[in-house]
Amino acid sequence: MSTRKTVIVYQRALKPALREKLERECEVLDFSQTQNLTENSDFKQALSRAHGLIGSSVNLTPELLDQAPNLEVVSSVSVGVDNYDIDYLSKRGIVLCHTPDVLTETTADTAFLLVLASARRAVELAEMVKKGEWTGGIAEPQFGVDVQGKKLGIVGMGRIGAAIARRGKFGFNMQVSYHNRSRHEDFERELDADWQELDDLLRDSDFVCVTVPLSDATRHMFGKREFELMGENTIFINIARGGVVDEPAMIEALQNGTIRAAGLDVFTTEPLPGDSPLAHMDNVVALPHIGSATHETRYAMAELAVDNALAVFKGDKPRAPYNWDALDR
Repeated sequence: MSTRKTVIVYQRALKPALREKLERECEVLDFSQTQNLTENSDFKQALSRAHGLIGSSVNLTPELLDQAPNLEVVSSVSVGVDNYDIDYLSKRGIVLCHTPDVLTETTADTAFLLVLASARRAVELAEMVKKGEWTGGIAEPQFGVDVQGKKLGIVGMGRIGAAIARRGKFGFNMQVSYHNRSRHEDFERELDADWQELDDLLRDSDFVCVTVPLSDATRHMFGKREFELMGENTIFINIARGGVVDEPAMIEALQNGTIRAAGLDVFTTEPLPGDSPLAHMDNVVALPHIGSATHETRYAMAELAVDNALAVFKGDKPRAPYNWDALDR
């Protein structure tokens, strides 16, 4: 790089080794500890100097980014890009990068954690032990259901969906079906999986696992009708985005026994409000959006985000651009 670029790091601090790597090439402005970032006057002033942004989980609106006339890259430490106006970034020639692949296996582990915990009622029964309420043998009212040999329906067969399917197929001898906008015959051969229409998958599956990205097409994809199609023995797993579910409809389905249980890592509002019924229902395993939250994976995500930004500054194609084909380059 002929001149040093200015990069704003926000939402989460970089580990020392990654910060040093970035500082060798760039001036780094650290707003990782700043609360209410988008309202912060120092942050808004810094945007006027910024050539790059590295972070996640903040809604970067066009109105906000209009204050960054020199911006070349937004390097998100995430796979999902629903916090960004992609058309706006592309029209301005700003490269949007993300971090797929490096979190695939860890996020699939989280999905299967939810499958097992929901099926075997692990959280509910662990709480019984902690409260001193385990006073005898576990009776039928506390029984869970088997996972092995059951039917796993995956909605959204991308990298993460396929990784979940492998755990089900090869680890638990599950029958795998999937629904996706396009068929993946390589996954079908590898996993002996069947493509199904969404309604058929919901009717047939013991576990419905959602991994689709949030978009206008998928917002509230699962509502009252879809939960009724699943039926009283189905366990619903969501590791995608809270917005793909009509949350009040899901709560009603869980309260009424329309579906058996839910394992959730994402919610419409995060953090989940303490007065949400989902925080207090025995048939819900609710996690605080931990999908990729391991030391190893979060480091790998941040490292890829740094590498993406540096590649753009050097005029190279980054490893994981999201809107590359939409740019006039």
